[in-house]
Amino acid sequence: MSSTTLTVVLKNFYDEYMKNTPKKLKIVDAYLTYILVTGVLQFVYCCLVGTFPFNSFLSGFICTIGCFVLGVSLRLQANPQNKIHFRGISPERGFADFIFAHIILHLVTMNFIG
Repeated sequence: MSSTTLTVVLKNFYDEYMKNTPKKLKIVDAYLTYILVTGVLQFVYCCLVGTFPFNSFLSGFICTIGCFVLGVSLRLQANPQNKIHFRGISPERGFADFIFAHIILHLVTMNFIG
């Protein structure tokens, strides 16, 4: 596969994403990208520096994974193409569930740190 083909595919993907994706989903995607980068940085830091306060690293990394999973869940519920799968759940309800689950996740994380 040549690099020009890959470039064309990526450009088409980006153009279609920008044209067809609603603004709300782009915001959720930006959040998911931020969480993914945070998790990668935590893991790289752990590999380079070490895990001296292991509970802190573990709770931070688990919280990052939990936030990513909750974000994906929110994206699935907020996507207009998935309305058939989430009958009776409005986007506002999905967001409220997301916030509630985040509060519970962070309380458990803080409890695990000590």
